[in-house]
Amino acid sequence: MKTSSEQNQQNMQSTRNSPSDNLQKKSLVALVKCKSYDFAEVESAVERGIELLGGLSALFQKGESIILKPNLLSRHKPEYGVTTHPAVFRAVAKKLLSEAINASYGDSPPADKFANISQVAGLTAVAKELKIPVADFETGTSVYSDGGEQRRQFNIASSILSADGLINLPKLKTHHLTRLTGAVKNLFGCVPGFQKPEFHVKLPAVADFSKMLVDLNLLIRQRLVIMDAVQAMQGNGPTFGSLVPLHLLILSTDPVSVDSTACRIINVPPELVLTNYYGEKFGLGNMEAENITIVGDPISDFYRPDFIVQRSQELRFNQAWKYRLTKNYVSTRPVIDSKKCTLCGACVRQCPMSPKALNWTKGHNRPPKYDYTQCIRCFCCQEVCPSGAITGENPLLRRMIEKMYRLGVL
Repeated sequence: MKTSSEQNQQNMQSTRNSPSDNLQKKSLVALVKCKSYDFAEVESAVERGIELLGGLSALFQKGESIILKPNLLSRHKPEYGVTTHPAVFRAVAKKLLSEAINASYGDSPPADKFANISQVAGLTAVAKELKIPVADFETGTSVYSDGGEQRRQFNIASSILSADGLINLPKLKTHHLTRLTGAVKNLFGCVPGFQKPEFHVKLPAVADFSKMLVDLNLLIRQRLVIMDAVQAMQGNGPTFGSLVPLHLLILSTDPVSVDSTACRIINVPPELVLTNYYGEKFGLGNMEAENITIVGDPISDFYRPDFIVQRSQELRFNQAWKYRLTKNYVSTRPVIDSKKCTLCGACVRQCPMSPKALNWTKGHNRPPKYDYTQCIRCFCCQEVCPSGAITGENPLLRRMIEKMYRLGVL
């Protein structure tokens, strides 16, 4: 007789893709124009996008239990573009309920309580209106996969294991570590509580961190992705960048194809976002354009070549010791603008390193100071800074190397 935990692990293992599962067939990606967050317009766009993928009945069955996983990074109102917009959340939830599908929702933010963020982001009001319960993202269950490329064991929110599937509702935003935060990275919120910083400590190199994210995605029954790119974030994302009206929803059952298509729209080679590269390599989904079929509105309608995002080649180091040796000279590093810093200490509390990579070296009446020899460049500090005082800066050697790349010397 199997325990419920053993059954959950068996169910999760059975959903893990092999490299041939996705790469033998093309992925279908729907691009749907949505000019504003007016609910009638968003509802119409969601409806059209789902129909372009074959309709809800092709994706779900009546009576199933489906979790909605928005991006609820931090406590910001919808107009700041940090979180999944409540109009998108409401449209998707209403669609599920209209087809007698049981919906719940949840997330595990990195540095604040879910209830606080959901309230400010406008999702709590929608959930109460539609009587959608909160899924348990605080209690975790250990899940093992013998097919993990970088990591084989995860502690995943228990509600995800017991549900029939998940709808991923990411935002299109930039990110200093992974270049882009989209569908694949959004599922990092399925790891409960404050366990996430541990991954940054153990996996400081972006390649290893990206492999881990792909392994995590392969263990989750992700049935549909609907990316909110009506307003996308460029520059100092994922919290304090500027908003760009892309007027777009991207829908697919393939998270890698969603992120890769988003990359092409904002003029970034998809392979530079390593969750795309390893996502295709490990069998999560398709990255190459010839393996993606675009339906709906033409991709040219949304093309933004001037979108502010890191486009330089990634400086890769396969061995950990090489990364530690060179990171201070070539890796983008966080810096604090003393004029914007409010001395709240959120960055110090969030730093996962021990001893801390930034601390109150000059007292609490001056901004914290970084010890870059200790800093792993995870940018957790930047994600939780409530005043936008932390940005990314490239050291001189990195800038010189990038110039040589552009000139064709390297």
